[in-house]
Order: sequence, then C-alpha cells, then structure tokens
Amino acid sequence: MKPELTSKKISKLHVCVIIPTYNNHRTLKRVLNGVLELTNNIIIVNDGSTDETSTILKDYQQLEQIHFTENKGKGLALREGFKHAISLGYKYAITIDSDGQHFPNDIPNFINELEQSQNKNVLIIGSRNMEQEGVPGKSSFGNKFSNFWFWLETGIKLKDTQSGFRLYPLNIIKDLKFYTNKFEFEIEVIVKSAWKDVEVKNMPIQVLYDESERVSHFRPFKDFTRISILNTWLVFLTFIYYLPRRVIRNIKKKGLKQFFVEDLLGHNDSPKKKALSIALGTFIGFSPLWGFHTFLVLTLAIFLKLNKAISFAFSNVSLPPFIPFIIYASLELGQWVLGEKISYSIEEMMDNFEAIEHLKTYIVGSFTLAIIGAIVFGLIGYIFFSFVDKKNLALKND
Repeated sequence: MKPELTSKKISKLHVCVIIPTYNNHRTLKRVLNGVLELTNNIIIVNDGSTDETSTILKDYQQLEQIHFTENKGKGLALREGFKHAISLGYKYAITIDSDGQHFPNDIPNFINELEQSQNKNVLIIGSRNMEQEGVPGKSSFGNKFSNFWFWLETGIKLKDTQSGFRLYPLNIIKDLKFYTNKFEFEIEVIVKSAWKDVEVKNMPIQVLYDESERVSHFRPFKDFTRISILNTWLVFLTFIYYLPRRVIRNIKKKGLKQFFVEDLLGHNDSPKKKALSIALGTFIGFSPLWGFHTFLVLTLAIFLKLNKAISFAFSNVSLPPFIPFIIYASLELGQWVLGEKISYSIEEMMDNFEAIEHLKTYIVGSFTLAIIGAIVFGLIGYIFFSFVDKKNLALKND
C-alpha cells in the first residue's frame, strides 16, 4: 500500500500512533521518521527519559507530546497516551515501541486488518516470529508463559501476547478500569478487553533484535513477579465470575436444550475429542485432588473445549465404592515408582486415613495411576468411537 493511501485510511478511520519512550535515544529518531512517512497522527509519551530524548523531541514540536518528569512505567505511559488520544477524538490507537524492534512499515497491515474485520471492536497484537535468529531465550519463554495464562483467563489462543506493536479500540479502552502501571499493563488490558467481548487476535509482524543499539528496560525478577501476581488475580476472577458468566450467556443465547446438546453432550464431536474427554475425566477422577474433582473437570473441559458430559462421567471413577481400590492401587504404584516398601492396612486407612503417614508414596502413585488410567481409557474410547462412527457412516451410505 502506498504511503499516501495509508495516510488517508488512517485519517478516515480516526487512528493515531502512540509511541512510549524511555531512554531509547539511539533508535527513537528512526522510529519517529518511519511513522511520519505514513501519518502525522502521532502521540509521543516521554516516560521521564534521562538521556538525549528530550533534545531529540525538540525537532518534532509539530507532534503531540506528553512528558513525565520521572520514569513511571510503560503501563502508565500507555494509559496517558490513550487518554490524550481519546480527548483528541481518535477511535483507534496503534502502539509501537521506540527501541527499534518494530518496523513502522507494518502499520499499513494493521490498517488493512482493521478494515477487513467485520467486528470493529477488535484488538490486534503483532505476532513476532519467536523462532528467528537473535530472539533472546528469555523473551521466547516469557511469551509462551504469557500465552498460556491469557488462554486460561479468556479461552483465546494466541501466538504472541507480549508484543507491544498493537492496535487498540479506544471506545472500549476508555470504559475499562486499570490498576497496573508497568509492563504487566499490557497483559491486563488485553484480558479485560477480551472479557468485554472484544475480538483479540494476532497478525504477523517483522521484528529486529539488535543488541548493539536496543535498550530493554524489562527487569526479569521484578517485572516477572508483578506479572505473576496479576495473572493470579485474573485467574481468580475468571473462575469466580467470568467463566460462570460465559456459561450463563451461552445458555441464554442458545437455549437450555441446545446448550445441553451442543456444549455438554457435544453430539457431533470427533472420536479424538471424545477420547480426550474420557482421558481428562479419568485423570481427574484418579488424581488425589479430592473435593475438587467436579470443579476441575468441568473447568478444564470448558477451557480445553472438550466434551463436558463425558469428562464429568469418567471423573466419577472415584465414587465411594471405588475409593479403597484407588487408594490401594495408588500406594502400590507409589512404592513401585519410588522403589520402597511400606506397611499399611486398607481397613485402617478408610477409618482414619492412615495414608497421611505415607503421603508422598500415595501422591506419586495417585498421579501415576491417573496418567496410566487416562492413556488406557482414552485409547479404548478412541477405538470404540472410531468403530461406531464408521458403522454409522456405512449405515447412512446404505
């Protein structure tokens, strides 16, 4: 797309580009000039830089600028940038880092993605190729870690949840409440946007990690701890409110009967999906997580998009009549795995749960039994449902 056409589309869609910066004087000018080739709708947030940033920005007086007297964190810089963009009447904001890792010539791709999206309440995250040469190992690990928690909190699978190159819908952002100011803000904002039914998706982007000029302000211990605390809180909110709300919404949308057939029974599920549902239920049922089996199996079945009814049914392998046999098998397997021999009585265990004395053996054996049971029952289920499907197909063809 030609720069002139991109500029027109940016103006028509009321998009601005927000550039938060902190001590990136070596790359800032290059990023600014690259964005200026496409648009003048730029908001720069100088997050208390102590290098030559302020001097460089004097050459860009025509652009909107926000200056902090001291460093307050990327999250707060973005939040202030959003507020200013909203006050200027913008509907969308593209954020791009000033450390040189992002390419401004990817901005037209964000605009095209926005134009083609049927849902205009969309949040687009640039997806980096984390396997390419030069990508730091800690960045790749951190991204996988972040992707997992985002999926757990929203049910949405993404390839990249940490890239700072994004397009935000400001009409949604302005109504959200945020509590974080540092790097963890970029997690909080996408999770809360997803909870507001914003479509959150990835789009491939280029990325450059040039250690000779790039300055990263991510502090592994402090920032990783902040992110972990945030995710713990978001997961808690997911289980006590947002997950039940999602179920209730689906029931209202589809009706109880259709919800039961499609979401719980999954009558059109493939043999593989049904087999995995059996495996999940069996694993949870044999696990030592007594008192949480039902909650865990239904929660995991929903997030893993498996058959809830089948998973729940097979989690009941731990019904009271079977408990003595499960405990016995767990202790025997635990002894085998750990290579030890213990003395115990099933009768006494059922009376006063003597297994506490052999807790380590029991837990190891219990999870071993859960894994074996999941594999065996899952394989049997797969063979059975594959046979039934072939038989039904043959009947239809006749």
